[in-house]
This record gives sequence, C-alpha cells and structure tokens, in this order.
Amino acid sequence: MLMPSAKPLGELENASEFIARHIGVSPADEAHMLSVIGEASRRALIDSIVPRSIARSAGMELPPAITEAAALDELRAIASRNKVLKSFIGQGYYGTHTPGVILRNILENPAWYTAYTPYQAEISQGRMEALVNFQTMVTDLTGMAIANASMLDEATAAAEAMTLAKRSVKAKGHTIVVAGDAHPQTIEVIQTRAKPLGLSVKLANSSQEWADALAADDYFAVLAQYPSTSGRIDDLRADVQIVHGKQAAFIVAADLLALTLLVPPGEFDADIAIGTTQRFGMPMGAGGPHAAYMACRDEFKRSLPGRLVGVSVDTHGNPAYRLALQTREQHIRREKATSNICTAQVLPAVVASMYAVYHGPQGLKRIAQRVAAYTAVLARGLQQLGCTLTSASAFDTLTVKATDAAQAQGFVAKALAKGANLKLSWHQYVSMSLDETSTREDIALLWSVFAKDGQTLPTFDPFEKGVEPLIPAALRRTSAFLTHPVFNMHHSETGMLRYLRQLSDKDLALDRSMIPLGSCTMKLNATSEMIPITWPEFAEVHPFAPADQLAGYAELDAQLRQWLCAITGYAGVSLQP
Repeated sequence: MLMPSAKPLGELENASEFIARHIGVSPADEAHMLSVIGEASRRALIDSIVPRSIARSAGMELPPAITEAAALDELRAIASRNKVLKSFIGQGYYGTHTPGVILRNILENPAWYTAYTPYQAEISQGRMEALVNFQTMVTDLTGMAIANASMLDEATAAAEAMTLAKRSVKAKGHTIVVAGDAHPQTIEVIQTRAKPLGLSVKLANSSQEWADALAADDYFAVLAQYPSTSGRIDDLRADVQIVHGKQAAFIVAADLLALTLLVPPGEFDADIAIGTTQRFGMPMGAGGPHAAYMACRDEFKRSLPGRLVGVSVDTHGNPAYRLALQTREQHIRREKATSNICTAQVLPAVVASMYAVYHGPQGLKRIAQRVAAYTAVLARGLQQLGCTLTSASAFDTLTVKATDAAQAQGFVAKALAKGANLKLSWHQYVSMSLDETSTREDIALLWSVFAKDGQTLPTFDPFEKGVEPLIPAALRRTSAFLTHPVFNMHHSETGMLRYLRQLSDKDLALDRSMIPLGSCTMKLNATSEMIPITWPEFAEVHPFAPADQLAGYAELDAQLRQWLCAITGYAGVSLQP
C-alpha cells in the first residue's frame, strides 16, 4: 500500500526542472497574476487569446524534456564527435589563448553576458566604457579616425563597407574591385550582398588584373586583404592614390595583430578598414561568435553602420558614456537608416577589448613578434627542404607551391595523419598559418610534413639569437598605439580583476535584477547553456576543418533544424544569421 505522501516517479524525476528555474515564476506568483487578469489558468488564458481557427490542435514532434544534468551529458556526447586537431588553416580564424581572468570574469560571468542592449545609458556605463576601449583599440591599431563598437563578422563587415563606400564617394560606378587574394568567405559574402543591390564585383586574381582593374573608370570602391589570405604583404600606398584619383574608396581588410607590426591603413590614407578581432582572446568556435570591426575616415561617420559609443557629460559635470549619432539608427530613421543598433557582437567585443587592456601595447607586440619570428623560421626551414614559397613577405601565413595537385593533396593528407590541418588553397598550393598558440613543436611538425623521406629536418640552432621577420622594411610600423592609460595599467591579474569588477558594478544586468526594458533580446542565457561554449571540442574547432571533424556541430545543426521545423510547421529552416 502506498503512503499518502508518495509521489509518482515521473514527478520525482523532475525532467522539467529547467523550465521552472529558467523562467523563475513561482506557483504563487503565477496564481496572483492570473487572478489579477481574471483567468483561472495559463491554458484558459491562452484559449481566450488565441483564436480557435489558428490554435494548434496536435502536439509538436519534439523529444521529451530532460534534466539539465542529462542535457549536459548529451552535449558531452555530441561534443566528443568533433575532432580537435592542430589548425594551421588560418583564413581569418586562429588559435588564441583566452586569459583566465577574462574567461572567468567576462565570458563566464552573468554580469557581462546577461546585460541588455545599452539604450539606457544610466544602467550601461560599465559596458559602454568597455566598448569605448574597443573603439580606441581599433582606431589606434588601424590608424583610422573613428570606429564603431563592433560588427557581426569580418565577411559581413566587408559587405557593409561596400555599401558605406557606395553611399559616401563621388564615383558614379557600380562596381567594386576585390583582390582575389582576399579571404574566400569575404569574397562570397560581398558577391551575395552586391547582387540584389545591382552592384557588380570584379575579382582581380593576378597583379596584372589588379592593375588593369584600378586603371578603369567603372568602380566606386576597391577592397584588399592586408596581409593577403595566402600570406603576402602588399604595399598598397600607390594603389590608394590611384583609387582616390578615381574618386573611389579604398577598403582594407586588415589583421589587427599584424597591425602592431605593419604600417596601419590610416597612415597610407585608406578610407575604410574592416576585419575581425577573433584572435584577441575569442576561441575559433567553428566560426563564431566573434566581434568584427569597422573603422573609417571622419567624413564617413554619419553613414557608418553599427553602434557608436561616445563620451558626454552628465548633470553633475562628470564624464558619461552614451550611444552617439543615433539618428543613423533604424529605431529612429526607419527605412532611411544606415544602421541597426543590433548590428553588434558586444560580449566578444568586450573580450577583445579587455585582451588588449590586459596585454597592453607591449604584450600585443610581443605576441605578434613571436608569430612573425616563428613564421620566418618556418620559411627558412621550408626553403632548406627545397620548398617553393609564393611570397618573400609574410606575417603569419606561408603558401607552398607544390609540383602538382597530387603532391599538394599529399602534403595535406600527411599533415592530417600527424594530427594537423593545412589549407589546400588552390589545386597545387598549400597554405599554413601560425598564431599565438604556435610552438617550436608545431614548426618541427610542419617541416616534417614537407620533408622528403629520409631528408634531415632543419633545427632551431641558427635562429636562437634572433631571426629577421619577413615584413618589408618599408611596411614596418613606427607609430605608437594603445597609449591611453587604460591599456597600460591593468596587466596584473588582480589589477584586471578589480577593473572588471568596477565596470560591472556600473552596469545593470540580470545578475542584479530584471531590466526595465523589453525586447526580443531580453532573455537569460542559463548557466547550463553557457557552460559548453568553452569546451575545447566546441571552442577550438576551425570552421573550415574537414567535415568529418565537425560531426558534432553537424548533429547540433540537424537537431536544431528538425526542432524548429516541428515548432514552426515549415518544411525547412535556414540557420543563417
């Protein structure tokens, strides 16, 4: 005989515990709200609101609820299907070390990841200061006049730069010239964006095609990668002058870490600079999220997309941060807007800005110098092994020309067997990129991939006292950057910890209270949902790794599509942003 207090097993197993914890409304709260609006239950409330003609009559084909612990176990199993190999693919995505103080106190801290869009400056001062740091970091490194507070990713930032240029220049053409040695994903997004706008994209796949395209009179903008996706560092100064002679805009897609050592775009009079801040502390994550950046000359600022944070003065005469030039925004100008306030990646932008604060100018330069030195050492060794490099200049990426496509594929396969991914650039070209995480062991591994059977591998002995980087002398940076005190004060863990706490204390997020604003973005990322994002199996996978290394991500993708179809009733769902 059951005791009167005995409960059904299903109730005790509490598979739906996440809902109550996540929403946080107690039964008493719910009963009180229902009584105020005059309904007996949630079901009755829904029935009174939703017309019977459109009410769902059948259940959704979704799996049953499981506990948070069980969900994490399931995610562990899915994550284990991803393969984490050493990535030398590059192409805008690189290994990086997220400093522990930033990982624990920003990326895993609800004071930062539950904060709301900063419409209300009074409760967003900490975040806005972090974003001003981001803007300062970008303007300093690029040498440009003004930068926004982040974009969604580098490729879409390039597409936005194209439309910014079209709005801002006097050239009447409808063509954008794009260097064929830009990142492939950037080229593809520009092409996709250009087509419905009635713009054409002219790819220049050789130095002659580039020269011919710049000599023409039919373009309004030009885009070049700096350094290029194959690793070459081009001197763009004369090209910029040619483009300006056509009253067109010059867009530079620049690597911020490289810009600690290279002449910045602003110093050779580029009009717009775009790129990603991913390698400033944000894991690759199979492609995102990462904060892109966009900077431009001052004359373009009123057409600049994305948020701009400025410094004002409050009623007491103290400095205060607020969103600036909001007349560009969609919530004010509607269909005539040049921006949408949601075009941002705030959490990754905060991570990137604090990475710069924590390392400071000297720390960033040291990382870049190490990458450049390792690249030079790798290049010398490859040449010693008889390899043909496509360029004498490089920052972090080298491209080897194989004898034919079969040999190139053999190099990629040999690296794969050793636990590493190389990039097959074209049919007989193989590229490899180094980064902050690269070691001597990685260089030795790469030498072994390109060495013939029985060939003696190079050693580090000739380079112990230093090695000349492969950066052309004329393109080496001499100007200072990150001179503001904030980038030169918080280099100890305790100093950084206290600075982050001071900033979060100036903000209102869901760790303190509900937020007096409502929006589609007003939702809690539960702790159990955030935990997996830093697991190596999810965080350290390159987006262009072979498909079999992304099987876990493919399973997540398929599950989400299936569930969204079940919820919406559609036959198919796109997961594009």
